[in-house]
Amino acid sequence: MKRTIAVPTLVLLLLPVAFLSLPLAAQEGETPMPSAQPQAPAPPANLSPPADAQRTASGLAYKVLEPGTGENHPDGNDLVVVQYTGWNAEDGSVFDSSVARGKPALLPIEALIQGWTEGLQLMTEGAKWRLWIPGNLAYAGIEGRPQGMLVFDVELLEVRRIPDPPEHLTEPAPDATIEESGLAWKVLEPGSGEEHAGPGDKVKVNYIVWTPKGQWIDASYAKGTPATLDVDSLIEGWKLALAEMVPGEKRRLWVPARLAYENDPSKPQGPLIFDLKLIEINPQPEDAAP
Repeated sequence: MKRTIAVPTLVLLLLPVAFLSLPLAAQEGETPMPSAQPQAPAPPANLSPPADAQRTASGLAYKVLEPGTGENHPDGNDLVVVQYTGWNAEDGSVFDSSVARGKPALLPIEALIQGWTEGLQLMTEGAKWRLWIPGNLAYAGIEGRPQGMLVFDVELLEVRRIPDPPEHLTEPAPDATIEESGLAWKVLEPGSGEEHAGPGDKVKVNYIVWTPKGQWIDASYAKGTPATLDVDSLIEGWKLALAEMVPGEKRRLWVPARLAYENDPSKPQGPLIFDLKLIEINPQPEDAAP
């Protein structure tokens, strides 16, 4: 599972190591850019919170520009798809804008600046808000980031839920099967057929991985579609599991470090817990003719 990361450089505060394998905005299935580069919106007339802005106890000020159409509020474990523009309150200059890039951004709530995290959790899907974020809720003291109050127009397009971590994290569930290799697994959903994936195959899968502390660190949910992967490039624990699974089957895997990323200190170390669903073996390209 080799992932790259491409996120708006001035939106995230400190991205945890866990997210180094997360597929984000650059892989967000965007349509080709139009020939004319989009422009960021002009700054709002009020670069300071107006009298009718609402305020939270932390000092965040906000105003509803468009109400939401849904009922889902994101929480700290979710991903959000957003369109936004950020301005410096001091002079109205733009410092970051997904609008100017021509595509929404896909972001993990828990990795954002405090003002964004607080504001987004008050919003629902379809809402567009203007946020006035004081420096202490943004990038105060962080070199190379804009300082002082910042103004954002944020439109929450979609909330992507990440499943809660399983009950058994530090050791396999009592009813799990433990193989000689150290891989442990249990079937969550049965599949059908007799086909198994092996060397040289591609697989279409849905998956999520957690650490023993219950933090999710990678998921096909992040992209919003199943992942198509080369079996040869996968960790040993996945290869062993896929060699036994059939299409449609979903398993929970407890993968020890030696079957995961033990020799790669840049990756999360085991044991790791995966929910893995095998959708298809050697799937046809998305644009293939029927």
